[in-house]
Amino acid sequence: MSKPIVAVVGRPNVGKSTFFNKIVGRRVSIVEDTPGVTRDRIYAEAEWNGVHFALIDTGGIEPDSEDVILSQMREQAQVAMDMADVILFMVDGKEGLTHADSEVAVMLRRTGKKVMLLVNKIDNPANVPVNFYDFYELGIGEPVAVSAANMLNFGDVLDEIVANFPDGADTEEEDDIKVAVIGKPNVGKSSLINCLIGEKRVIVSPIAGTTRDSIDTPFEWGGDKYTLIDTAGIRRKSKVSEDIERYSVIRAVAAIERCDVCLLMIDAQEGVTEQDKKIAGVAHEAGKGIVVVVNKWDLVQKETNTMRDFKRVIEAELTFMSYAPSVFISVKDRQRVFDVIKMAKYVAEKRALRVPTGQLNSLITDATMMKQPPSDKGRRLKIYYVTQVGVKPPLFSFQINKRELMHFSYARYLENKIREGFGFEGTSIKFVFREKGEKEQ
Repeated sequence: MSKPIVAVVGRPNVGKSTFFNKIVGRRVSIVEDTPGVTRDRIYAEAEWNGVHFALIDTGGIEPDSEDVILSQMREQAQVAMDMADVILFMVDGKEGLTHADSEVAVMLRRTGKKVMLLVNKIDNPANVPVNFYDFYELGIGEPVAVSAANMLNFGDVLDEIVANFPDGADTEEEDDIKVAVIGKPNVGKSSLINCLIGEKRVIVSPIAGTTRDSIDTPFEWGGDKYTLIDTAGIRRKSKVSEDIERYSVIRAVAAIERCDVCLLMIDAQEGVTEQDKKIAGVAHEAGKGIVVVVNKWDLVQKETNTMRDFKRVIEAELTFMSYAPSVFISVKDRQRVFDVIKMAKYVAEKRALRVPTGQLNSLITDATMMKQPPSDKGRRLKIYYVTQVGVKPPLFSFQINKRELMHFSYARYLENKIREGFGFEGTSIKFVFREKGEKEQ
């Protein structure tokens, strides 16, 4: 299922992150919190009036000079133009129109996409500052007065965002397996795809320019159809290394939203980096299938347990997705490259697996007998019934007596038992807990 993408663009300190966090914090967002993935969240899955979309905050770094600010804003705007369906251009209503705002507006006018101009820090709509009207000069439509701090006009903004999504957004697409190759720059993403299609010679003409900064390649192997999505590397214009990481993650979001399985490529010589963790966290939160692909394995000096030890490092660094299998390859030497496709197919099948209700409840009954559910103040958790209510990713609904009694550790225990019983390798699984008599929403 491909979600529309909304990107928030603007200068530092205009309120982009406050706007983002208010939406996430007020439960418009349906994102789960993954400890240890990122210190500052830049991506969240959101929903408004039944329509789901991905919200991205492109800001976060405060450059040292005006020249760098303009350069950074151009980079933000380019990222948004590459991938977003709707662009939110946020400006500072108190400071007024700036040269940087005008420069970026020129770029945004050329996108052909819906651009909404949000004039932030208008805390009192009855007392709009005179410089508010200067923003009409940008030529990108009616300025909308908002207050990120007070959530002023948020409902109207979200209504307008959703109304401008493309037709067919947030709907199921073709039955081919969509595989996104993600990871930081220079780990071999494009080389892997070129190796796969070059050897099999079954490529239809590549589909370039999808407006989301990726290249889709139809591909057949073993009688199955795939679409390989290659996320482009970023241009290293900025001197701020954290910017480079941020834009790499942002560009991965678009590909992740459109795929069934993510191939998270890691450089064997560098190991698991903070940037790898951020990108992995986005894929995990999106509920996608994940395969960790360790490239450049030919450059690692081997000993008896080198691969086993490296797998342990991956598990320790990516604890929130211990379910993800790993494949060790060398694209340069064409070692085990087609094992990646085999594993992607396997994970896609597990992500779509549906468990019989009777077998599921038998397993949960056995699990509760082996380890007694938690209790509080003399009241013990009771699990009356469990059913699988969704796939891609697998979603399980538990009917219980009291939601507060379901401790995180016990939910993790039940997840592990379900994995032991039914597999689900390579995919996250989601739980929803409902008290007895509570209707499904």
